[in-house]
Amino acid sequence: MKRLAWLLLMAATGLVVAAGPDPRRPGIDYMTPALQALQRDDTQHPGQLWVQEGAALWQQTPIKGQACAGCHTTPPDAARHPSWDERQARPITLAGRVDQCRQRHQGEAAQGPDGAAVLALTAWLQHQARGRPLAPPQDPRLEPWRARGAQLWQQRFGQLDLACAQCHDQRAGQRLGGAAIPQAHPTGYPSYRLEWQGLGSLQRRLRGCLVGVRAEPFADDGDEWLALQVFLAGRAAGMALEGVSLRP
Repeated sequence: MKRLAWLLLMAATGLVVAAGPDPRRPGIDYMTPALQALQRDDTQHPGQLWVQEGAALWQQTPIKGQACAGCHTTPPDAARHPSWDERQARPITLAGRVDQCRQRHQGEAAQGPDGAAVLALTAWLQHQARGRPLAPPQDPRLEPWRARGAQLWQQRFGQLDLACAQCHDQRAGQRLGGAAIPQAHPTGYPSYRLEWQGLGSLQRRLRGCLVGVRAEPFADDGDEWLALQVFLAGRAAGMALEGVSLRP
């Protein structure tokens, strides 16, 4: 009975993919050939600047504490996040784990997912996992968060009264304002967006979607962001990570 309940939940949240060709497509598939080529060329991809900075930070010994490499002989696996954090008794994203580690072991103030050091280190860790399948833990403690994220995905927001699913499930591949609507899989975050002229986290992109439908964004530390990211990781389970992506 428990097994059946687990399968039903995963089917509802996108963790089970039907047999046959995978209908899911990463964001790079929706870009122009020129932008696809730019993402694939590490010598031209502007996001690689953050990857290089992250590699340096990983080895750098701070004034207080020790270098990341001094604690972690093997870097945290980007493909296994969000995961469950025992200390906080809640899920944690890769960016959250980086931020937490720097606070605990290097005495830094919290930066959030778009802090300079957090972005750089997350970019480097994501680069290490490029090409690996996204494999979020099948931890039952994550189930309520996945379910909450699935609910938010279907919920209408803002003055435009739109749900995430209406664009990214029902209308994926169509065009909005001249741009293709992707399926919104989180396989390439942090991402360098041309409209930002910089690197940004998945939470920043989710916030941009809410603003786009003229909705009030959640609080910066709101559980809603985390629930959506847990759900999206399950929805994209098995898809290859792009590393640091490039988007319009």
